[in-house]
Amino acid sequence: MSTTYDVIVIGAGPAGYVCAIRAAQLGLSVACIERYRNAEGQGALGGTCLNVGCVPSKALLDSSHKYAEVVHGLGHHGIAVSGVSCDVPAMIRRKNGIVNQLTGGIATLFKANGVTALFGSGRLLAGRKVEFTDHDGKTSVLEAGHVVLATGSRPIDIPVAPVDGKTIINSTGALELEAVPKRLGVIGAGVIGLELGSVWRRLGAEVVLMEAMDVFLPIMDQQIAREARKVLTKQGLDIRMGCRVTATEVRRGKVTVTYLAADGAEQQEGFDKLIVCVGRRPVTDNLLAPDSGVNLDERGLVFVDDTCATNAPGVWAIGDVVRGPMLAHKGSEEGVMVAERIAGQQTQMNYAVIPNVIYTEPEIAAVGSTEEQLKQSGEPYKVGTFPFAANARALAADAGAGMVKVLAHAETDRVLGCQVIGPAAAELVQQAAIAMEFGTSAEDLGMMVFAHPTFSEALHEAALSVNGHAIHTASRRARKK
Repeated sequence: MSTTYDVIVIGAGPAGYVCAIRAAQLGLSVACIERYRNAEGQGALGGTCLNVGCVPSKALLDSSHKYAEVVHGLGHHGIAVSGVSCDVPAMIRRKNGIVNQLTGGIATLFKANGVTALFGSGRLLAGRKVEFTDHDGKTSVLEAGHVVLATGSRPIDIPVAPVDGKTIINSTGALELEAVPKRLGVIGAGVIGLELGSVWRRLGAEVVLMEAMDVFLPIMDQQIAREARKVLTKQGLDIRMGCRVTATEVRRGKVTVTYLAADGAEQQEGFDKLIVCVGRRPVTDNLLAPDSGVNLDERGLVFVDDTCATNAPGVWAIGDVVRGPMLAHKGSEEGVMVAERIAGQQTQMNYAVIPNVIYTEPEIAAVGSTEEQLKQSGEPYKVGTFPFAANARALAADAGAGMVKVLAHAETDRVLGCQVIGPAAAELVQQAAIAMEFGTSAEDLGMMVFAHPTFSEALHEAALSVNGHAIHTASRRARKK
């Protein structure tokens, strides 16, 4: 095994493995270190996203959605069903099969591109050297022209609800439950809490989400967030805001949660399982030797500039260990940028156009500025909205809840943001992201021809609505703010 490479990437999640593959495509010799091991004790590529995050949660979301649709959503279509049952272990097996297929696919891509996969832990030393310890405990020192830190993030633990892996679990444990809990508590009503709560609610659990913040989904446009809370509550999610957990007690396989409600009153609730979903923190444990020359910022993230370069020459950091949203696709694009910059290209990344998606049903998605952000900045803007209740494709698909919202500059008409709650929200927001990348105006979107009937017509109508030209809803003059 060679001990010298052009590039060593520490971490094989979406940021790291993409960086490694792109660097290899550019003719560089690359090694990628990954310490994660799967349930069989084997090293596995893909990081949190593929193994215990984005992908497995979407697999369970899809399975649970199909089950809920069969049980609750087919009668008015004239389809009668009976004897429907929920086989949770089968769902878990399907999820695991998808994970294995995708992680195995990365291993194949590594081989095809000549990337050396090293399973174990990496620690950055001075002078772009990396101390590598394999899973058997053998240590060696590797050297590189460039080192990329891509070690990702892990769930945040809170002292009042210590995870025991049985009754109190984190997001990873929530993907491995063997049966539907009768009563499920979730600490945190953010992206992960809503997605996991939705899975088990659809399968029959009574779900209570306890969120310490007073504002629901503060990362989203609040008009969309209000609509989302209304729709999710109607589905049976009990979302309690301003709810601060102060203690938990596990006894006889059940957990009692003590919390302060929004009015300050102390309350207690009992659950069969409790999921802790209060956010994620960067994984930097034992990553940096004292003389590595790399600094962490006040939040524990690796300090980088706009191109993801650290203060140590030849050392880069990408993905969840650096500033910005903890999103797999953000990390992947940073990986491409860094690989290309190492190869001498002057690639830049547009951080203003990064889509964000919550995979509930309906989906919630956004790109660019929210109305609250524009108000705070003082930038003049105008708004256009269109409800899916007026979209033919949505009604035909029994998906009429939600809306599309487009924000544009009041003077230039350039699209500044787009938010969607409704069917195919992730895909519609991506259309808006492409438009924003090229500086498209709301008028430009309104002049494009959209196929009929499609969900995307809602984006078309919302763009028309920005300037008071919507056809399929009561139009009004453009609102400038």
